[in-house]
Amino acid sequence: MSVEVGQQAPDATLVSGERKPVKISEFRGKTTVLAFFPAAFTGTCTKEMCRFRDDYTRLDSLKAQVIGISADTPFTLAEWAKQLNLKQSMLSDFNHEAMKAYGVYDGAFLRGSRTSPARSRRTRKWSRRSGGRRSPEARPDSSGRRPGESGA
Repeated sequence: MSVEVGQQAPDATLVSGERKPVKISEFRGKTTVLAFFPAAFTGTCTKEMCRFRDDYTRLDSLKAQVIGISADTPFTLAEWAKQLNLKQSMLSDFNHEAMKAYGVYDGAFLRGSRTSPARSRRTRKWSRRSGGRRSPEARPDSSGRRPGESGA
């Protein structure tokens, strides 16, 4: 479900960096920008949140507040905001309640299941065998199976 202009904002409970619950309804009646983003500590999301920070004076003159919302943990968001000196509130939607209510939830992205060539290859771990030589041991792939094991 997406939200239309003029429609009452759906309510959801988020978590602050201080691990306190914050309801979206607490912002009703105030000019508020809910800025949903996928993940802290990523290039695009960092640029987006820093842009809000850099435009803070302009937003403040409009009496608008910005609330950053992502599925990251409250601890991650607090550290990220501290490192970037973000002025806006950062709230965690780790249970995806707000994302679903606002129609911006993408479960495949959040689970990291979008396959890239680098992620789809099996990785190898090098371990010591007797004699000091190294031997590759295949790690399980994403299905939990080791090479040569069947799924049956």
